[in-house]
Amino acid sequence: AWVLEPALQSKDSNAVSQPHWSKGSAMETLPVLYIGNKNYSSWSLRAWLGLKVANVAFEEKLVQLRSDAFAAQAPVFSPTAKVPAFFDGRKTIWEAMAILEYIADSQPDTLLWPLDMDIRAIARAVSLEMHGGFGPLRSHMPMNCRKSLPGLGRGPGDAVKGVDADIARIGEIFKTCRTQYGQGGDFLFGHFSIADAMYAPVVTRFKTYGVELDPIGNAYMETILALPDMTAWYNDAAAEEWVIEDSEVK
Repeated sequence: AWVLEPALQSKDSNAVSQPHWSKGSAMETLPVLYIGNKNYSSWSLRAWLGLKVANVAFEEKLVQLRSDAFAAQAPVFSPTAKVPAFFDGRKTIWEAMAILEYIADSQPDTLLWPLDMDIRAIARAVSLEMHGGFGPLRSHMPMNCRKSLPGLGRGPGDAVKGVDADIARIGEIFKTCRTQYGQGGDFLFGHFSIADAMYAPVVTRFKTYGVELDPIGNAYMETILALPDMTAWYNDAAAEEWVIEDSEVK
């Protein structure tokens, strides 16, 4: 059987070998998901949570952000030198949404997209809106699972308007999706989908900075936070000792 040989760092340099398949034992080797610090890495959470809830087996490799190890290893496991990256033994897939799209296509029983084509289009639209938008909120409310900072994260001066507009739009998305497409479950489109994975880090931000939405939005956020995999992520984040100063809002 072919087995995955992990990326290895040379003892004499920062050079890192590319993960590769080689002849080995009969034991199956899992795909590898490379992620960053669980306290801060919102994009890592998106891919990790989507795979976990979909019951996709994988090996997790966490590399500390902004460390010498990350600088050496990231260009090897990802062409963008960023996390997350997913290596299945034949290819590397980078970008959280692309990873989950690949799983949705290759393992359709995971139901990571709604089955109805029209509803699936809406799910993709809100997912891509998250992927490319909400800059003010991302800038002023960095993900920080360890902290409780109610009232902070709005930014100085006119930045408040941009953050508040992002919060309002996200609240609108949550309400619209839950009321129009959420029948049959507690998530945005009923069952858990890529859209929920994309917005999960926003839910952590709203928890950290004390953002309240309407009753529908608040109930949806409680659903996300109550996921066992989210509890596990939070526990791991709490155990980390690394601090990234510019992600600490004071």
